[in-house]
Amino acid sequence: MAYFCQNCGYRSLKWLGRCPECGTWNTLVEEELKIKKSGIRKENLKVFKLSEIISKPQERIKTDLEELDLVLGGGIVPSSLILIGGDPGIGKSTLLTQVAGNLSKKKLRVLYVSAEESPEQVKLRTERLKVPEDFYFLSDTNMDVILEVIEKISPEVLMVDSIQTVYLPELQSSAGGVSQVRECANVFLRLSKEKKLTVFLVGHITKEGLIAGPKVLEHLVDVVLYLEGERETGFRILRSVKNRFGAVNEVGVFLMTERGLVSHSQYEDLFLSRGEGAVFCVLEGTRPLLVEVQALVSKSYLAIPRRTAVGFDPVRLSLIVAILEKKLGFNFSQQDIYVKVAGGLKIFEPSGDLAVAVALVGSLLEKEIPDKTLFVGEVGLSGELRPVRDILLRIREAEKKGFQRAFVPEFNFKKEELKIEIIKCKKVYEVLNKIF
Repeated sequence: MAYFCQNCGYRSLKWLGRCPECGTWNTLVEEELKIKKSGIRKENLKVFKLSEIISKPQERIKTDLEELDLVLGGGIVPSSLILIGGDPGIGKSTLLTQVAGNLSKKKLRVLYVSAEESPEQVKLRTERLKVPEDFYFLSDTNMDVILEVIEKISPEVLMVDSIQTVYLPELQSSAGGVSQVRECANVFLRLSKEKKLTVFLVGHITKEGLIAGPKVLEHLVDVVLYLEGERETGFRILRSVKNRFGAVNEVGVFLMTERGLVSHSQYEDLFLSRGEGAVFCVLEGTRPLLVEVQALVSKSYLAIPRRTAVGFDPVRLSLIVAILEKKLGFNFSQQDIYVKVAGGLKIFEPSGDLAVAVALVGSLLEKEIPDKTLFVGEVGLSGELRPVRDILLRIREAEKKGFQRAFVPEFNFKKEELKIEIIKCKKVYEVLNKIF
């Protein structure tokens, strides 16, 4: 017997109140260890030189969902293992059902395994979404039964909703435990590689926003996708955080409708609210997105003023406020500060620092920010503007959308390349002096 952390998979021989690995409390659960002794079949062992292996280009399978194909890198790579995570009710089952219907329309044998829903419920969803129903459905969580059905019908695509409900009978731990999740994921990994089977796994999200179970689950799979969004709004964002066959941090934008998730082609409208904020361009994978950031600075009546950021790193916000106070002389000490990125997008790269600084000063001085103006650049601790990667790609995206000016750090480019007015600045105060 041993104790396993249900959050990170840490193993301990005795019970501990706090996991030494991830620091969470009361997550160690006792599980029985069952070690299998398996001999190595020497006759099957063979070592290859890479020069002897002939690589064959694999044709990707289109899902007919443009945004999903984009996030996957152009479509589904055969015999890949794909993990989809997201909050409850965000649309994971809806997305899989649409993909299952579209793939079955292409004459692919699809097996949908779900123990959280009955066949009648899945039938109602397919009728509501009006997707083809020529795929197989299995309502069972026993891994032995699933393997038997796979041997019987030989599917080309397998969808498991969810990995936390599937269990191996030989393991004594309950379904959803660390041992069960890890061993079941290993079984699906071997299936995908040995039988050329494409496998979709659904993973539940914990309160911390991570896929429940050990992190080794993310290491095993080929692709990790997160479905995000606010339930009150109809928009859903599909983010790629791991992809062995394409770019990471790709973003797909969907609109939740009565017909399911629809690819939102005019995704710029989601992140540009056309308010009084500052606009910058962020790179999500290979896609440039124009994003508007808004700031509200108001007098505080609290001993410690509020510093609230939605969609932006609070630590970076504190740094920008400190730079504006120290280097430019603005006083935010008695002001509540609220910063929000439009559309619910979460920004992790530093290209939005200049736009946040402009929005903060504009709100403090109660002055309007010029329209059709782009602000791109990282703000250093001494108030200097530092360049960001692929800045030409960002400027071209703004030019395509009708922007007239762009405030950017110093960088080298040919003047004939762009028609938009480029204003190079070395310091933040140069930008503020020109627009205010």
